[in-house]
Amino acid sequence: MSDRPLPMPVFAIAALSPVGLIAFGVWAGGTWLWAGFLYMVLLVIVLDQLIPYVAGNAPEGAEFPAADAVLVAVGLAVVALMPLAVWGITSDHLRLGEKVLLFFGTSYFLGHVGHPAAHELIHRSGRGLYRLGVLVYSMMLFGHHASAHRLVHHTAVATPDDPNTARAGESFWRFAPRAWIGGFRAGKAAEDALRARRKRAAGAHPYAWYLGIGVACLGLAAIIGGPVGALIWLLLSAHAQMQQLLGDYVQHYGLARARLPDGRYEPVGARHSWNTPHWFSSALMLNAPRHSDHHAHPSRPYPALRLTKDAPLLPWPLPLACALAMVPRLWKRRMRPHLAHWQSQHAQVPAQ
Repeated sequence: MSDRPLPMPVFAIAALSPVGLIAFGVWAGGTWLWAGFLYMVLLVIVLDQLIPYVAGNAPEGAEFPAADAVLVAVGLAVVALMPLAVWGITSDHLRLGEKVLLFFGTSYFLGHVGHPAAHELIHRSGRGLYRLGVLVYSMMLFGHHASAHRLVHHTAVATPDDPNTARAGESFWRFAPRAWIGGFRAGKAAEDALRARRKRAAGAHPYAWYLGIGVACLGLAAIIGGPVGALIWLLLSAHAQMQQLLGDYVQHYGLARARLPDGRYEPVGARHSWNTPHWFSSALMLNAPRHSDHHAHPSRPYPALRLTKDAPLLPWPLPLACALAMVPRLWKRRMRPHLAHWQSQHAQVPAQ
């Protein structure tokens, strides 16, 4: 491991480069769309494997003034890229194969970069940053995640009360609908309880905003490309949501907090999230693979997130682990020894 964290320009270049490739590809087609697609699905894994570099931890209390600017840039890129992709796919400007590349290049960007940026934004204290995060999630028709993640996942992670914690032996395809529906319900219940505790409810219910923005986006897509445009927006959002759910599935798979004698669960610790140390996927995904430290310090800026010795590590880059998770038998076979080894050291529930 290096003794220095990743520099901010590395985060900015890794996260924003695919935006330029994809956007220019809408105009020029061909090579540029191939470049954007391969950047998202292949380059990240190749660079992680070819350059076995692990960035160091930032000094405690280190500040990164440019970190929020990168988040805003990625958030605004999502706002612009989704309607641009719908136009490119529904117009006659591109050939069929180019439209397929545009679709998957965009949806992988939404899931691998847009989601981590929105995730960071909803944890920022500034109202404008938080609202941009909500806008990004709502445009991906996943607005409820802004409530469920902060109010449910962070308090109930690694317990049966968290819909977004995957149980040992549970396949991704069983987990995904449980997590989506359970997160929607649990997030709404948490927001309802929060509003009930206030003497006056401040403005419209957050879920009304999530729904309203989603409907407006589908209306915009219909204006751009008719019913097909609305369908493309739905499919882009569905693929992005699947990647977000894959991230939750992988990063908490099989990990559980112990019950204390008083019936409560032990505090959330580093050992309740899987981490990956690979440098380029960490830069691309804004240090989302350093997940344990995020749970320990939700407000810590992403460049300062740390890898600790008491946190479980996966041997694969996070995007590759998510790809493995889509094949349940392969995932369970490859994951079983890692989970069993970790549980044998920390007295968790048995691997299945």
